[in-house]
Amino acid sequence: MGAPTASPDPAAAVPSWSFEAIGTRWQVDAAVPLTPAARRAVALRVDAFDRDWSRFRAGSVVDALRAGPGRHRLPDDADPLVRLYDALHAATDGAMSPAVGDGLEHLGYDASYSLRPRPGHRGAVDWGQVRWEPPYLVTTEPFVLDVGAAGKGYLADLVADEVEAVQRAEGATGTVTVDASGDLVHRVAPGGASLRVALEHPLRPGYAVGVADLPGTPGARALCASATNRRTWADGVHHVLDARTGVPVTDVLATWVVAGSALVADGLATALFLVPPDAATALAADLGATFVRLDRTPTGTRVHHSPDFPGEVFA
Repeated sequence: MGAPTASPDPAAAVPSWSFEAIGTRWQVDAAVPLTPAARRAVALRVDAFDRDWSRFRAGSVVDALRAGPGRHRLPDDADPLVRLYDALHAATDGAMSPAVGDGLEHLGYDASYSLRPRPGHRGAVDWGQVRWEPPYLVTTEPFVLDVGAAGKGYLADLVADEVEAVQRAEGATGTVTVDASGDLVHRVAPGGASLRVALEHPLRPGYAVGVADLPGTPGARALCASATNRRTWADGVHHVLDARTGVPVTDVLATWVVAGSALVADGLATALFLVPPDAATALAADLGATFVRLDRTPTGTRVHHSPDFPGEVFA
């Protein structure tokens, strides 16, 4: 986990850079080649984010919250993340919560990657009783913080920010695309191209539920996906839990969200597992996003989606 573990020639400027970090594969593509300074800035930002937020590294804020209640200072980048979790916790009646780490560790997704579920399930402490007084999180009991539902998307935004900041300082800017294995940010500069992305069916490799179109007009768009088949380690055990009960979701297979930021798209992609179809449409609209959701039914699958989803949805 932590900083990127692979890089090209450190003295070269490259248009595309792939690396492993925070347990997943990343790729950064840029119209203006990525200089050593840009890659160094990304590596430092990724490592700092992982050091601050990881459940798997000693010394993170997670350790402090696990140790006991109190007034805990969070990292400087915490405010957008906490506020999104507050909003999604309320919108899902408590089903989505960053306090879900206790439930994940109970099921074996722990620091040692035991992947051995214990009997039963463990619900989260009530996030509604946690107060956010920036930059402090005030808690009344210990719990295991897990920001994985929105954190990787947020980090994808921050990586794009780092690349753009270095390029501006170097006097050259262009379209930047960051792909964090399912969490994608497309920052389009004038003259940039649109991006067309297939929505892979979770049960049928090589088949698509639809296609998302991220426009070629200047600005930022993000596409994030979540699927129960991507992080599963035992029969019926995966990473999307109802925080109230600690039980993995069974009636939704996958979600895809297009939004103005990967933070929102990633968080919403998880929240949409936890609300009924009519509420899903309203929640996405409230956040300025659109979505596709693949539900499991007694006879197979069913697709729900925003009426204005950018692209094609195959019924």
